[in-house]
Amino acid sequence: MDTILPSEIKERLGRGEKLTIVDVREDEEVAAGMIPGAKHIPLGQLPERHEEIAKADEIILVCRSGNRSGRALGYLESLGYKGLKNMTGGMMEWED
Repeated sequence: MDTILPSEIKERLGRGEKLTIVDVREDEEVAAGMIPGAKHIPLGQLPERHEEIAKADEIILVCRSGNRSGRALGYLESLGYKGLKNMTGGMMEWED
């Protein structure tokens, strides 16, 4: 499984890169804040909503700790998505 560090994402966003980020946390978790520009699709809704994820060279998956986003990565991989990366440490490692 490919991973990416929160600091790397921040640096790239800071340079103005447009990243494809999917946040798979629940509504109440996202209400506390999320990465600017991320798309919110709770893990349990991925089977119905995965087509909302634009096919891109790189798709970054985010959750609270990295566990659910890892499961999301495996699921999307099974559907043929490429370029998937799991943000290590999840939002617990993301500092404003």
